[in-house]
Amino acid sequence: MTRLIPFSTVAVLLALAAACATNPATGQRQISLMSEAQEISIGQEQDLLIKKEMGLYNDAELQKYVSDIGLRMAKLSERPALPWHFAVVDVPAVNAFALPGGYIYITRGILPFLDNEAELAGVLGHEIGHVTARHAAQQYTRSIGGQLGLVALGIFVPGSRPFGDLAAQGLGILFLKYGRGDELQADQLGARYESAGGWDPEGVPGMLSTLGRLDEAAGEKKGVPNWLSTHPDPLSRVKEIQPQVQQIKAAAPGAAFRTDRDALLQRVDGLVYGDSPEQGITRGSTFFHPPLRFRIDFPTGWEVTNSPSEVVAKAPNAEIYMLLEVVEQPQGGTMQDVARNQMGKAGFRTVEGDRATIDGLEAFIGVYQGQLESLGSVTMRAAHIASDRNVFLVAGLAAPNLFQQADAAILSGIRSFKKLTPAEAENIRPNRIDLYVVRSGDTWQSIAERSGGVIKPATLAVMNDAAPNSQPPVGARIKIVVGG
Repeated sequence: MTRLIPFSTVAVLLALAAACATNPATGQRQISLMSEAQEISIGQEQDLLIKKEMGLYNDAELQKYVSDIGLRMAKLSERPALPWHFAVVDVPAVNAFALPGGYIYITRGILPFLDNEAELAGVLGHEIGHVTARHAAQQYTRSIGGQLGLVALGIFVPGSRPFGDLAAQGLGILFLKYGRGDELQADQLGARYESAGGWDPEGVPGMLSTLGRLDEAAGEKKGVPNWLSTHPDPLSRVKEIQPQVQQIKAAAPGAAFRTDRDALLQRVDGLVYGDSPEQGITRGSTFFHPPLRFRIDFPTGWEVTNSPSEVVAKAPNAEIYMLLEVVEQPQGGTMQDVARNQMGKAGFRTVEGDRATIDGLEAFIGVYQGQLESLGSVTMRAAHIASDRNVFLVAGLAAPNLFQQADAAILSGIRSFKKLTPAEAENIRPNRIDLYVVRSGDTWQSIAERSGGVIKPATLAVMNDAAPNSQPPVGARIKIVVGG
């Protein structure tokens, strides 16, 4: 007797068969449960989040330069009809990433570490490959609860997730890591796309070599993960991509592939390096915000992480935190009313509190108890400070058994909040990339020291496609960092 297959099973099998097709970029059969229209819709939605959380770097010419290179390659790819978008986000971390639907981002932090335009094209081509091979879409479908592999975990977002996941720190962006096979495939596609656009496919192994030499300490990892944490094993991938590069060159004997180092140097000259004034600048344990005109001194030795939505400082080797944010101010009411209302909505019980003045500003300083997902039960000392049209929340928190030992430092940090005069705010300048011609007797150490110590000698060498223990060649035009 023939066994009948249930209709529901047949429907599932038919759906899977329909979803399985040959990917034109890779030539492989691939199951995708997401339509192209869905990819585009997701990209559009998440693009708004990226721009809100990270911000775009304020340089129209640089944005156009990067976009023109990316669009040229994307239009030569197997998915030219996607609504491709390329942007430089205002983040100092060294990274690049892609969303489904053709949305590609590189951080301004990666640009100084690329040696020429071909390496920039290699980075963009690699990310285009993640989209054309549908790796970005597959990441989305594999992620928990249908959430993108890119999820904002804000520490304090009024009306959203108050005091969410402190362990995330800073911008709190979670990037799902691609598998090794996907990375190699994206490398191969990137070399194909950039060579089709006229750039030297050596740009892919070139940028992999440079980024692979960057350790996390040198990679200026702030706000978002760096390339090493989201793109595994770049140095080992150099050998794996070389056969593809040689095959491309052998197929086009005599082709004048370009690298164009001068074009890239021209674009990165003057680029902000490290923190941006628009989002605030950290100098040691002090945080300055020129547009909002304030400063605050966090405890000495604490690690300070800045993002567009909050600043977080963490004590060394302890789960003790301070945070600073601009919070919503309801119409009317005193700072005491604002504080009690907001902390209550965040699930915190008031233990004690008093009105205060901080640098002549109306404030309310209270002690609160509550629960945090990542830390469990915590005690918090928080100040709500009225300044111009803003209310600033400055708080320190720890588990109850750690709070007493940290409270004096937390209170000192709270009371260090100070308004800046317009002249003081104007004088706070960012570090920037500059161009320099190496002179006789120069070393990476001596050049780094002249920058005011804002970059390590080893990082400066890697920035210029050189080994840390090498000597900079006399007469070479190199990138340096000039202190603000």
